Amino acid sequence: MTKATKTERSESLKHLREILKPGQEIYTQCEHVSSSGMTRWLDVYAVKDDGRIHNITWDVCAAADFTFCSRRGRLKIEGCGMDMGFNVVYCLGLSLWPAGTPEPHGMRNGEPDSNGGYALRHRWL
Repeated sequence: MTKATKTERSESLKHLREILKPGQEIYTQCEHVSSSGMTRWLDVYAVKDDGRIHNITWDVCAAADFTFCSRRGRLKIEGCGMDMGFNVVYCLGLSLWPAGTPEPHGMRNGEPDSNGGYALRHRWL
């Protein structure tokens, strides 16, 4: 299990801010669930401007302070009872835009929304 250093975190945040924009869709794929159902290993993907799909799992782990399981090569997240893929994308958005996005990226509860947690859209693969 690996946690990112401060330098790795700042580099990942910089890299992700270059390739991700508010409103962009982030894809997660659950690769394995523990027998107890309390731990999941996920891959995280984004489509860059060039139209190619890129695995951004390590950068997401570093930026949003998740554990990267080097044995499986995936993000490890513990817990159950909620959509863990959405949770990863929400935490990523908060890490990228902790004070919110510069411009509203959508509507939430009938109001313009600039909350960083909701800046990215999530979809399961």
